[in-house]
Amino acid sequence: MANVMSSVDAGNASVVIVQPSKGLLDLELNAIWHYRELLYFLIWRDIKVRYKQTVIGAGWAICQPLMTMMIFTIVFGNFAKIPSDGLPYPIFVYTALLPWNYFAQAISRSGVSLVGNANLISKVYFPRLLVPLSAATAPLMDFVVAFIALLAMMAWFDIVPTWHALTIPLFLFVALVAALAVGLWLSALNVKYRDVGYSIPFLIQLWMYASPVAYPVSLVPAKWRLLYGLNPMAGVIEGFRWALLRQESPDIGIMLISAAMIMTLLLSGIVYFGQTEQTFADVV
Repeated sequence: MANVMSSVDAGNASVVIVQPSKGLLDLELNAIWHYRELLYFLIWRDIKVRYKQTVIGAGWAICQPLMTMMIFTIVFGNFAKIPSDGLPYPIFVYTALLPWNYFAQAISRSGVSLVGNANLISKVYFPRLLVPLSAATAPLMDFVVAFIALLAMMAWFDIVPTWHALTIPLFLFVALVAALAVGLWLSALNVKYRDVGYSIPFLIQLWMYASPVAYPVSLVPAKWRLLYGLNPMAGVIEGFRWALLRQESPDIGIMLISAAMIMTLLLSGIVYFGQTEQTFADVV
C-alpha cells in the first residue's frame, strides 16, 4: 500500500511524494483516518445507488431474506424434515440468513469494487483499501432493516432475547472482518483476472450450502466439525443463533477455528492487496 510522504517545496509549487509502503502488514491507519470523509462518501454513495429509482426502497432488505426463508421452510423444513434444534424452522433459518445475506452482499460488492471504481482509481490518489472497505460496510444498512423484521418474528414466536443479545455487535463485526478479508483477495485478483468477478455469484451460492444456514451444526458428524470450522461463517452463524434464540453455547472449537481462519484470510489478504496495489491504476 502506498504511503504519502511529507510535501516538498519545489519553487512555489508543493510536491507530494507517494511511495510504496515497506511493511507487509502496513494498514495505513493514519491515511485511512485522514481520508475518513471519503470513506463516508463512498459508503453513502453505495447505499443510495442500491435503492435509486426503486419502489419499495429499503424494503428489499426484508423481502430477500423473507422469500428465502419461505422457500427453505417449505423445501428443507417441511419436505426434507431438516431438524432445527427444537426451534420454529422459519425463525431458525431467518436468524442465520441475516449474517449470511450481509456477508454475501459484502463480498459480492467488495469483490468487484476496484474494477467498478476504475475511473476514480486511475485519476487520483487515496488509500485503495477504502474501496473494498466501503463496499463491505455499506450492506450493514440492509442488515439493520432486516434485523427489525427479525425482532417482530421473535415476538410472534414468543422468543424473548436474553443478555446474550448484547454480543450481536461482536458477531456482526466478525462477519464484517470476514467479508473484508475475502473482499481484499477477490478485489485484488479481479483487477488482473476478470474471471474472478464472474465467479463470485457461483462462489457465494456454494458457500451458502457449506454454511449452517438451512441446517444446524449438530447434523455435521463430530469428527468433521473442526474441519467444518474452517468455514469463517460457521462460527458467525452459530454465534447469532446462540445470542438470539436461547440455544446452548455454540461449539467453542468451531468458533476458535473460524476466528483463526478469518485472521489468516485477513492478514494474507492485506499482504497480497498491498503487494499488488501499486499496479491497480495501470491494470484496471
